[in-house]
Amino acid sequence: MPQSILYDNTKLAVARILGDGKRQRTRVFSELQSHYLFEDRFGRPGKGNDKGKVEGLVGYARRNFLVPIPVFDSFEALNAYLLECCRTRMDDRLRGHRETIGERLERDLAALRKPLPPPYDACEKLGTSVSSLSLVRYRRNDYSVPTSYGHREVIVRGYVHEVVIACGTEVVARHRRSYEREDFVFDPLHYLALLERKINALDQAAPLVGWDLPEEFAVFRRLLEARMGKRGKREFVQVLRLLETFRGDEVVAGIKEAMARGAIGFDAVKHLVLCRIERRPPRLDLTVYPYLPRATVATTSPRAYMGLLTGVAS
Repeated sequence: MPQSILYDNTKLAVARILGDGKRQRTRVFSELQSHYLFEDRFGRPGKGNDKGKVEGLVGYARRNFLVPIPVFDSFEALNAYLLECCRTRMDDRLRGHRETIGERLERDLAALRKPLPPPYDACEKLGTSVSSLSLVRYRRNDYSVPTSYGHREVIVRGYVHEVVIACGTEVVARHRRSYEREDFVFDPLHYLALLERKINALDQAAPLVGWDLPEEFAVFRRLLEARMGKRGKREFVQVLRLLETFRGDEVVAGIKEAMARGAIGFDAVKHLVLCRIERRPPRLDLTVYPYLPRATVATTSPRAYMGLLTGVAS
């Protein structure tokens, strides 16, 4: 970490330039500076010579490395050429210096602060509460959280590509960040516990619209409802809730094996998923237990039935 950094007057770092030339720093930049403990310096507005090393080095590289214009087959080859030019220049000794550029670089690297602290959490932090619909609003968009966190206080951390929602020290939701306006970003898993109690809303629930599940889930649902009727819907939601704990491919494998064995039910799928993870044979197949006595059921004879009526042993 360098001891000081020269900045342009970017709005990410400077909220206002006061009358005496001092900078009023933004809250996020102040957090960054207090985390890494470096001194900041800012160039004067419209004074390019304050950061002349940057523009001077660009001009040097253009005149010495790119004139005449080189031709390469790929950007990788061009980058390798530029890297080699920079390494060759490290052996040069500039006027007014006793050391080469490479020796000065080593001295600068030795002056850097080490070790580095943990990486700064570069995000926007916002305290808010969960609505009655298990939604959290951030930058005009709503993001879902599990229904068990309704009406609770949470912290929203907004990153460039992600929104993370935490309750206390526990992260309860992660979503892809939306840059639309008045958008709803749902995770269907957040609402399955509620749907298990309100099963009639399964086909009309907005959080489940557009949920792209493998075809095996739809086939298994049809088999469950054909076998159990309305109770099959609840069992299907219980199968979906396995996705809260296990990976999707593990649940799909359990469903396929359950259908192959004719064991149509939530308990069978959960048992098969656990057996697959723990690498043990499922107990649904009695052929792996040869020490158990085999049950043989013979066809009942009418003659035996008549013997029971007369009290005579057949």
